[in-house]
Amino acid sequence: MVNEIFEQCEGFDWDEANSEKNWIKHKVSKIECVQVFFNLPLIVSDDAKHSVSERRWYLLGRTDQNRKLFIVFTIRENLIRVISTRNMNKKEREIYDEEIKKDSEV
Repeated sequence: MVNEIFEQCEGFDWDEANSEKNWIKHKVSKIECVQVFFNLPLIVSDDAKHSVSERRWYLLGRTDQNRKLFIVFTIRENLIRVISTRNMNKKEREIYDEEIKKDSEV
């Protein structure tokens, strides 16, 4: 599923207000957001509850420094647009860590 979502993507599109909010509220930079999309494993799921006007997804992933982030994003004109991001909560970390464990067993 992850490959299907990103196969047409050509980069990132930033809403400066969202980027500033993510920095002020959660101390997550644009660079960290980008890193997450390139570090495996990624867990991506539909965010059907918030996909009213456009399709949204949420992602569990990690930065190059192993900071585990939860990211909500959409894709507009083949560009990934980060809507919000924060540190994973306890339940999300457990899900992500289980995925890492499964990947290491393969």
